Amino acid sequence: MTATMTWVGLDVHARSTHAAAIDRNSGELTRARFGAGADPVVGWLRELPQPVHACYEAGPTGYALYRAAEAAGVRIDVVAPSKTPRAAADRIKTDRKDAELLVRLLLAGSLTPVAVPPASFEAARDLARAREQVRADLARLRHRISKLLLRYGRVYDGGGTWTQAHRRWLSGQRFEHVPTELAYLDALAAIDGLLARRAALDERLSLLATEPDYWPTVARLRCFRGIETLSALVLHLEVGDFHRFQRPGQLAAWLGLVPSLHQSGESETRGSDHQDRLRLRAPDPRRGRLALPARAADRRHLTRPALRPTRPRPPDRLASPAPPLPTTATAARTRQARQHRRRRRRARARLLPLVGSRGRLTPTCTRPR
Repeated sequence: MTATMTWVGLDVHARSTHAAAIDRNSGELTRARFGAGADPVVGWLRELPQPVHACYEAGPTGYALYRAAEAAGVRIDVVAPSKTPRAAADRIKTDRKDAELLVRLLLAGSLTPVAVPPASFEAARDLARAREQVRADLARLRHRISKLLLRYGRVYDGGGTWTQAHRRWLSGQRFEHVPTELAYLDALAAIDGLLARRAALDERLSLLATEPDYWPTVARLRCFRGIETLSALVLHLEVGDFHRFQRPGQLAAWLGLVPSLHQSGESETRGSDHQDRLRLRAPDPRRGRLALPARAADRRHLTRPALRPTRPRPPDRLASPAPPLPTTATAARTRQARQHRRRRRRARARLLPLVGSRGRLTPTCTRPR
């Protein structure tokens, strides 16, 4: 294998890219700055002494630069920003310094690359996330309608909400003022449009799940209770390749089966709602959620533990007779014991100087006073 001649660190943003390159032979550090787009960066990488090993941190810019460099025959890695070593005292952060830090860490082998999904896999993930966005918009719009009705004292008491009977009840609501009526009808029309969009996306995702690239994993996930085709496909697309988890505990932590503060690759704060919905947290399998409902024998944490026998209460000190006064002999023994403890604390080690008479280092010795 040919040794790398040039290492390159790239700090990629939406409208600019800062680059820092180190030549192997001369050790010279070269800097460059580019505008938006991946073509100027790839062209500059091809002009450097080959072979080139470049890297940039994963972020909102995606993998467009990675795929363009890979098509041009340039080796480039997408590294995990959460695992990039950074000095705690380095509080000044600029694009130029970030590029230089990346190239030095790449040269030292201290970066952790991430798995880049294929373009078709990423496209399927975009479709699944579009469906999740429609679901979130639908939930927010339903909440607005229910609160609008609540402000005017309209409460549905015919059973479950957002059913066909509830929809007929919503269509029959009328308001005194025209602006309120128009706002209410606009919200109902928006809900109907979101329902139609969600049904179309569900149908397209169901067809996508039967393709050979996804169906083997989807079929295995559907064997779990409470996981249907759509949930299995979204779980497969978000997690990616299950073989990338080196230990079973990593997959279990991502699913929420093992308590962990870093389950989603983020900080100790709560992760996104989309990832929380994919983890096994919902207890009702009838609504197509991803949870495995606990059996009655497994709900040990729900049962109240047996109470331990309480210790007998000590008797009241005021009710007990007062202790006898110390005699002269007892007071003398107490005074002697106090003096003995004071002498033991006083006997400390004395440190002698380390430098002898001739300026040499001598071993440290201790001697009680």
